[in-house]
Amino acid sequence: MGVYAYMQQVWNKKQSDVMRFLQRIRCWEFRHQHRMVKCSRPTRIDKARRLGFKKKPGYVIWRVRVRRGGRKRPVSRGITYGKPKTAGVTGLKNKKNLQAIAEGRVGRHCGGLRLLNSYWVNQDAIFKYYEVILVDPMHRVIRRDPRINWICKAVHKHREMRGLTSAGRKHRGLRHKGKRGTKARPSAKAFWKRINTVKLWRYR
Repeated sequence: MGVYAYMQQVWNKKQSDVMRFLQRIRCWEFRHQHRMVKCSRPTRIDKARRLGFKKKPGYVIWRVRVRRGGRKRPVSRGITYGKPKTAGVTGLKNKKNLQAIAEGRVGRHCGGLRLLNSYWVNQDAIFKYYEVILVDPMHRVIRRDPRINWICKAVHKHREMRGLTSAGRKHRGLRHKGKRGTKARPSAKAFWKRINTVKLWRYR
């Protein structure tokens, strides 16, 4: 096995004494930094390389934190007005997962870069920390590399905001295939519209 396979085995055993100590120290360090930090190198180099990262010009790593927990309805004094169905304030869940929310925040902050992928690095009782891989579509190293220059096309602008990354496809229900994924393709809204649209012949 190569060195990255051994690193992956270490990360898979997060309850070991070494990893618990390391993660506790890292979490203390992350808490004292800003919510969005540009990293000089990935914390999990094996995971980053599996998701497409290369140590070459044009690739950037940003670490972002998001607050854990469900979604609270943003209403004043808990007064929602209207039908009882909409009366709930707490106990609501977000449609997106926290990783997709983290990707969206980095994507808005670094508007000129393209978001390739992201991965979990740490968490505590309040926050989850993710590292996001970004690519500069105007860098000549990226534009000349046939394995990554697909992301330079204009159609891939802000793919994280449209649920096209791995985390986005997960919260859209696109991890399932076959009969389990029929109601999620091409999207949940498109399926609902197709089922609920009455189509009649013009001449009948």
